[in-house]
Amino acid sequence: MTGTYFDTVIQLQVWDADEEILEHCKNLCRKYENLFSAEVESSDIGRINQAEGKPVSVSSETAELIQLGIHYGELSDGKFDITVLSASELWDFHDGKKVIPDQKVLEEAVSHIDYKNIQVDGTTVTMKDPKCRIDLGGIAKGYIADRLKEYLEKEGIEHATINLGGNVLTIGTKPDGSDYKIGIQKPFAADGEVLEVLSVHDQSVVSSGDYERYFEKDGVIYHHILDPQSGWPVQNDLDQVTILSDSSADGDALSTTCYVLGLEKGMKLIQEMDDVEAIFVTKDGEIHRSY
Repeated sequence: MTGTYFDTVIQLQVWDADEEILEHCKNLCRKYENLFSAEVESSDIGRINQAEGKPVSVSSETAELIQLGIHYGELSDGKFDITVLSASELWDFHDGKKVIPDQKVLEEAVSHIDYKNIQVDGTTVTMKDPKCRIDLGGIAKGYIADRLKEYLEKEGIEHATINLGGNVLTIGTKPDGSDYKIGIQKPFAADGEVLEVLSVHDQSVVSSGDYERYFEKDGVIYHHILDPQSGWPVQNDLDQVTILSDSSADGDALSTTCYVLGLEKGMKLIQEMDDVEAIFVTKDGEIHRSY
């Protein structure tokens, strides 16, 4: 099954699944896009962002995902922040115009970035700053992959891969009992060259890096992973972080978090966590593993 949701290509490879199961997976993707996407005005997130600080009633899934985003904001001391939209919308990594935002405009946008402005009371979400707005792009794909896996396992599926635009989550092993082989892309390789192949089963593999969405201007690379405290693309020693974890939502949030933290602090965070491993690729091409 292949489809396009969340501005990305979704691919599911499921063994022993009938058409009804695959159709339900498509419907789940559609449902979550219509709940979580900041670009869909009628979505839960769209309604929160337009409410100017008034309370908004949302689905239990949206409330759960926002809470998870807040958790990673706390864990990373604000380096991962789901209220980064006011700054990220000033950058455009798609249109090829290579426009760098005005510094004063960016500073104004950054003044409204703070996950602590979000209040979640059951399924009611209120923004303490009316101009503070949410974008779940750094965590939603992982959460959705987890929900798809949950559904497929409930339907008795034992072998599958779920690929949400490079967020890969596996169910069990291949039907012959062997591990899945997941390739990690070499940063900035024009032909999709693979840097390393990981053998995994029943695990998530998520990568984040400066090579995914970027433009180059006057010899400087500007990429889509922003520092919430400045609104500028993160500048550090890393090209890529890949997270291996049981939960794809964790992998999604941690790949961005560790990229923003940099090699030393990112590695320290991973080593403090259970059942999570990471591969860091520095700008000199060196590979650093937490295991």
